[in-house]
Order: sequence, then structure tokens, then C-alpha cells
Amino acid sequence: MPAPDAISFEQLSRLLGTPKSPVILDVRRDAVRAADPRLLPGARPLPEAEVSPQGLSVLAARISGPVVVVCAEGHRLSQGTAAWLRHEGLQAEYLLGGQAAWVAAGLPLINSGKITARDAQGRSIWVTRSRPKIDRIACPWLIRRFIDPRAVFLFVAPAEVQGVAERFGALPYDIEGVFWSHRAELCTFDVLLAEFGLSTPALDRLALIVRGADTARPDLAPECAGLLAASLGLSRMYSDDLAQLEAGIALYDAFYRWARDATDEQHNWPTNTGKAR
Repeated sequence: MPAPDAISFEQLSRLLGTPKSPVILDVRRDAVRAADPRLLPGARPLPEAEVSPQGLSVLAARISGPVVVVCAEGHRLSQGTAAWLRHEGLQAEYLLGGQAAWVAAGLPLINSGKITARDAQGRSIWVTRSRPKIDRIACPWLIRRFIDPRAVFLFVAPAEVQGVAERFGALPYDIEGVFWSHRAELCTFDVLLAEFGLSTPALDRLALIVRGADTARPDLAPECAGLLAASLGLSRMYSDDLAQLEAGIALYDAFYRWARDATDEQHNWPTNTGKAR
């Protein structure tokens, strides 16, 4: 019989990368996390001192939506934290088997140490050129859905990206001469996947489409031309970069679900009526 108020790694893995993904809280003890700093995609690590009634009450006031709590093996830390968050009025579950079960299943983990710029709230900060088209929208989608759901994105004049990064402690991306940018034939989206170890069949398929659309190689996948057309259309529809980003995230949500669940589905006319023809 399934455990009450618990979620399996199979169930959680299907939610990741979608708008329905829960807030994931990593409550492993500090020493355990130091020994293995890898996190579930999108997880927020909680220092051991904050895993207390007072700390969790403060945290609960800042969270909306469902929560999944992860500890080392799915015992008292995650179960107790989830129970306290339910007491605070949140929908909270714990991960069955904890991170150990996730690792044993071979599911992706990320090294949050790759992020070297955070604000006082622990959010990663990224800055790039204004008027985004493809890579500069695809990367925020990937970061928000799989790396840091609370990430902050700044769009500024191309000549000011480096200066803003230095002044505001942000990570510059998708400009020449920085770590998070194109490398040889790869675009920045590819680099993020590689550096964070996020290779999955669906993300790899999406990366090929992004690469083709972003580097004028529509022959890489039939969908490249469609992504390019949709991206350029969005850039004409929105004068505000952040508004365009929100619209673009919905676009990439759709491409991701196609890449994960619908690549074999085809449509034609006339529709299938169920009658022999």
C-alpha cells in the first residue's frame, strides 16, 4: 500500500520540467550534503539550522504551491519537514526512499556549485543582451525548470552586460568571452546541459532544435524552422523583454512536452473516424 503523503521518484520525475513541478526542498544534513553536493533538478537546499519549527514556519509563508521534501533516505527529516509544512497549510509530500532512491534509479542530479552568483535570498542571477530571440529565452527556460526555479534574469544593452554582471554579482550568459556561452558548434543551451549534467532524451532532442534554430542550421531537425519562426514572432509581439520571456517559457514548455511525450504522434486529414475506408 502506498505510503500516505509520499511521492515516488517515478511520479516526481514526470513532473520535473513542467509547470506542475513542485517546490523541491533538500533537507539533508549539512555533512551529508557536503559529502555529496548534488541536488535533484530544481531543488532548493535548506541549511540544517533552518529545518526547525521556526525556520519552516518562516519558509512556508514564502512558498505557494505543492512541495516535495527530500532527505537522504526518506526518513524522519523529510517526513517531519513535510508534516510541519502541512501544518502550515501547504500541500507537502516527502520523496520515498529519499535521494538514495533517486540516485539508484539513475535520474539526473545537478551540482549547484556551478552557480557562483546568488542574491541574499539564494536566487541565482543571470544577465544577457536585451531583445532576446532563441538561446537567451531557451536558457532561462532551462534554468527555471531544471536548475533554479527562482532565478533572476536581467536584460541590458549588449555593451553593458559585463559591467552589470560585475556590479550586481550576476552570471553573464550568451555573449562572447564568458563561461556560459557558445562553444564551437554548441550554443549556450547545450553548454548548460553539459555543465549541469542534464542529459535526458527529451532535453537532448530539444537541444538539437535550439541549436539548429539559433545557429542558422535548420537542417539539424525538422522543428528548427518552426522554433525560429515562433521565436522571431514573439520578439515582434513584445517590446518588454521580461514579458517576452514569460511568453517564451510557455513556448518551450510545449516543445519540451512534445520532445518528451509526443514525437511519435502524427496528424493528417481526413481524421480517423474509426470507419474502414
